[in-house]
Parts: sequence; structure tokens; C-alpha cells
Amino acid sequence: MPREITAFSNPLVKYARDLRDKRHRKASRQFLAEGLRILTEAREAGRLPRTLFYAAQNAGHELVHDLSMAVEDAGGDCIQTTPDILSKLSGKDNPQAVVGIFDEFAADLADLDRSAAGIWLVAERLRDPGNLGTILRTGDAVGAGGLILIGECVDPFSVEAVRASMGALFTVPVVRTEWQPFLDWLRAGPGQLVGLSLDTTGDYRAADYAAPTFLLTGNEAQGMPADYAAACDLLVRIPMRGKADSLNAAVATAVMAYEVLAQQRG
Repeated sequence: MPREITAFSNPLVKYARDLRDKRHRKASRQFLAEGLRILTEAREAGRLPRTLFYAAQNAGHELVHDLSMAVEDAGGDCIQTTPDILSKLSGKDNPQAVVGIFDEFAADLADLDRSAAGIWLVAERLRDPGNLGTILRTGDAVGAGGLILIGECVDPFSVEAVRASMGALFTVPVVRTEWQPFLDWLRAGPGQLVGLSLDTTGDYRAADYAAPTFLLTGNEAQGMPADYAAACDLLVRIPMRGKADSLNAAVATAVMAYEVLAQQRG
């Protein structure tokens, strides 16, 4: 049975709120996800929160009921609370119907089966959580095998990144690693590394993409280092007809991913 918490001073409310901070997430290895759609996507992907918060007035909602039953059946904790507390947890004035505390999860390079998908996404020193979340959504949309984060990337378990992913964090494997281990793993098997770069004349539509294709997107402000570009099998650019010299990193990744998908589908 769910228990009720209505006090802002409750230790569990404070603990959940603290998970908005990277330091607390790192210490606890847990993170927050909010929204009925995102938590339903997580449940369908086989991941349930350890603790589920929901407003008492939403208890009768079919999806909230199904989610709370699944959490309790798995030994989790269900908390009926108030919209004000949900707003405090989410940091938004219009709180979501549900907020969950999840255990962090991550894949290793050794866990990946490169033959499982024709497209893989790779991001280097990505700094914006909105970009990371959007790239995850693109990965889900094109059936990418996973997202490989290189170097000091933004935390994929931040509230902002989880929110921007719209549930794709739970459906697209995420690996965090460094450049050399990634390159060693990549070169140990088949895989074409394609870098999106401004320092090339190669049009992305004129290139030939061989599965599995690993699409490398560099840092939003600086692009990818020269030695990373030199290691790519292919460098391509998206032509710009206006005054801007490049697209947003997440948008460019999506354009590239759909071009690769179109080619691989024939």
C-alpha cells in the first residue's frame, strides 16, 4: 500500500530533491525522472523506479495505477503526496503527475553488439543536457544501437537530460568512456567512423555509409579535436546556405542519422 507524505521537511522529499544536484547523484548512484510518459516508457523498457511519488488526486488514473502496482510488485516504494511537493521535486511550477527515483544504469563498450544496429551515435565532450536528450531521442527514432559519450560530457542522468530524452534514456544504451578505449574497441571489429566537421568539403549526401556506421559529433563550441578527425574513416559536412556556419549539434546529428538510415534502407 502507498504511504502518504505531505511535509516538505520529510527526509525522503529532501533526498529526492537533492538528486537534482550532480554531486548527490554521483554519491547515491540514483537519479530523478519525471512525467507519466517518461516513467511509462521506462516501465515498458523493463526499468522501474525504486520510489514513485504521485499526487493523491491522480491515483485513479489508469497509467498511474498500473505504474504504482508495478513498482509495489517489484518491491519499490509508492508515495502519495501533494502537487506542491511534486513541484518542489521537479523544480517546475506545473508539476508532473509522477516523479520517480531510479537507480543509475550504464553499459560498457564490452556490452555492445555492433552487429545489432546499422547506426550508432557518438558524442564528444557534449555540454548541453538538452542536446544530449535530443540526441538520445534521435537514436531511438532511427533505431541506433546506442549512444557513446566520449570525455567530459554532460551527465545523461541530470533532470534536464532525462526530461529532454522523453524516455529514450531508457531505450537507447548509453556508454561513457574515453577516446582511446573507444577507438581501440571500434578498430577491433567492423565499423565506419564518420565525423561531422566544418573542415572538409565532403557533402554528407554524397558519401557512402557502410554499416555499422558510427556518427561522431564534436563539442558544441569547439567541434572535435584534430586527432579525432584524423582517426575518422570519413569526414562530412552539412551545407549551409544562410549566414550560419553550422547547425545545432543535436539537429546536425539528426540530419546525419536520417541520411545514413535512408542509405542503409536502400
